[in-house]
Amino acid sequence: MTNVSKRPRRLRASQVIRDLIADVTVGPNDFVAPLFIKQNAVSPVEIRSMPGIYQHTLESLLKEADRLFSFGVRSFMIFGIPTHKDPLGSQAYARDGITQVAISTLKQHFGGSVVVMADLCLDEFTDHGHCGILDKNGYVDNDATLELYGEMALAQAGAGVDFVGPSGMMDSQVGAIRNTLDNSGFKEVGIIAYSVKYASSYYGPFRDAVDVCIADGGDRKTYQQDFKNSKDAIVEVELDITEGADIVMVKPAGAYLDVLARIRDRVDVPIAAYQVSGEYSMIKAANALGYLDGNAVALEQLYAIKRAGADLILSYFAHELPELLGNSL
Repeated sequence: MTNVSKRPRRLRASQVIRDLIADVTVGPNDFVAPLFIKQNAVSPVEIRSMPGIYQHTLESLLKEADRLFSFGVRSFMIFGIPTHKDPLGSQAYARDGITQVAISTLKQHFGGSVVVMADLCLDEFTDHGHCGILDKNGYVDNDATLELYGEMALAQAGAGVDFVGPSGMMDSQVGAIRNTLDNSGFKEVGIIAYSVKYASSYYGPFRDAVDVCIADGGDRKTYQQDFKNSKDAIVEVELDITEGADIVMVKPAGAYLDVLARIRDRVDVPIAAYQVSGEYSMIKAANALGYLDGNAVALEQLYAIKRAGADLILSYFAHELPELLGNSL
């Protein structure tokens, strides 16, 4: 009689065997690297709450993109930080706005060798820190915001972006942006939609990164999703796909793997997951205190995200792949 009782042990007997039969793998092609670019910066500045991540100058942005490219990361997500902010976030859709300058600089440098994505939201550009413009009562005006999102999409498309990333969670934002792009001759520009974006406490370090503070101690709970719910995530994803999203995203990733897995079972379009600033910073802080092996924990979490169904991962750990993946690179 064949002894099958030890089969699991035999299949774990060496690293080579474990790699051979692994359900999923994680490599450079799975990653989109977030990059922060600050207008008029004279030198790169490390973000206090995100060790190893910088607000870049144009020169240092290119240098970091070259470094990422050297170990196989080919996709970048740009976040612009303007020197001037106003109620309408006018620098978000200015043709010479910092995001547009970064996009065109990367495309001129790399051509078609990379995929350049750009965050499409007003919060980095408004003086009140909300993702849309405010009405006279201080509430986000959804429809008026969509008009400005269209202007942002056109500015980014004109700069050469490959994918716009609407992250503001306005109703019908994907459809409005798709129509604007198509009607203006930019049918080839894709949309990576932040379809599932929870009102999360994990975003704190990101607000340091983009110099955002919500006015009067406010929050975004009226337009981002409630973490106590999951069913509406499916609805949001299906709506965005109907409106023309090419890729849908779940954000944050680690605390919402159940949502990611449910969506994977329901849709066939590519799914992105954003391992956000708080997830990154917690691992970094615990590693610095000697509480855990930061690289090992980061890699375990990245595999969990991929195993749950993500096709691509936005992660600040993309900047550390040689250390994380070692000889597998």
